[in-house]
Amino acid sequence: MTDNCNTFSTIVAEAVSGSHVIKIAGYSRIKVLLRNGESLTSIPFSVAGHSWTIRFYPNGDSAESQDYLSFYLILDSANSYDVKVIFSFELLGKNGRSVSSYSFTTDLRTFSYKGSLWGYNKFIHQTVLEESSAHLRDDSFSIRCDIKVFKEIYSQETKGVHSKFVEVPPSNLHQHLGNLLDSMDGSDVVFEVGEERFSAHRCVLAARSSVFKAELLGTMKEKADGAIQVDDMEPGVFKSLLHFIYTDSLDTMAQEDQSRDEASEEEDLVMAQHLLVAADRYNVERLKLICEEKLCESIDSSMVATSLALAEQHNCNGLKEACFEFLASPSNLLEMMASDGYDHLKTSCPAVLKELTTRFLPPETKASEEITIGLYN
Repeated sequence: MTDNCNTFSTIVAEAVSGSHVIKIAGYSRIKVLLRNGESLTSIPFSVAGHSWTIRFYPNGDSAESQDYLSFYLILDSANSYDVKVIFSFELLGKNGRSVSSYSFTTDLRTFSYKGSLWGYNKFIHQTVLEESSAHLRDDSFSIRCDIKVFKEIYSQETKGVHSKFVEVPPSNLHQHLGNLLDSMDGSDVVFEVGEERFSAHRCVLAARSSVFKAELLGTMKEKADGAIQVDDMEPGVFKSLLHFIYTDSLDTMAQEDQSRDEASEEEDLVMAQHLLVAADRYNVERLKLICEEKLCESIDSSMVATSLALAEQHNCNGLKEACFEFLASPSNLLEMMASDGYDHLKTSCPAVLKELTTRFLPPETKASEEITIGLYN
């Protein structure tokens, strides 16, 4: 009788990925202050146990690239040698997503020692980021560097390989509930919002919102037997609220469509403002935080007054702090005071302007005087 002795091994090629976003704030001033060949360097960051930095030349790194922005990835670890990497530089749009036409990925590169660098001396032409550029927000833009570091290939003993007989699919509960919302099978409550009517299911709404639970299943139930009138809300906002309650996802503010133009992004921000109010009204906390995060990422001089008013009225501390951080710049503050939303902020939330004055502005500054005077006019 012969005994079979089977052994198994695996050859493993591992890679570790990471990314770093560098924001260039005050780009027009940086471009004037630095000459061709002069650079700025990011803070060190770590990927796969190695330290890295990004070097930025606003007017190119040489005479031939003086009309371009140059970016380089630099190995910053003293005891790292022959590190094999694939990396990319990507311009991020105002929505935080990659601009595909300004995204470049390298082939495999070897960083031999500390100070080794690879990159692009003609990454973006300066005309792409002129003052009127759609990619600039308040004279700032961001570049993301994605890094994949390849580790040493090695062999290891492994157990026998068995076929996988069962493949468990990811959860699709949200799809089933979304289909239920679309078909309205078994719906038992109707909402009237403006000129539109929406059917829904009491149990689903009650499970997702304490306000709906009280209104549809609690002591207020007898008042909700007929069609429920929803005032002070647009039908499109209520529709998006229902979609989120059923699917835990948004049917607006698309995350992956890189072809969306600036007008679409503005529409997304307006919807985020309205949905934040709706989420607060019905105590849908996750939706409220998603909208708050969206508004935090999109603060500029034209909308900061509106965002600050929303933050104060709906107890959004994160959004409030983001607005205060933006307004810590005197130029941003003065631009906000000239915006359409400032008068509304002044009349609806005078306390938040007093807090702004107290926290950031010395009493003798011009902006502080204008805010203080404006509060009582």
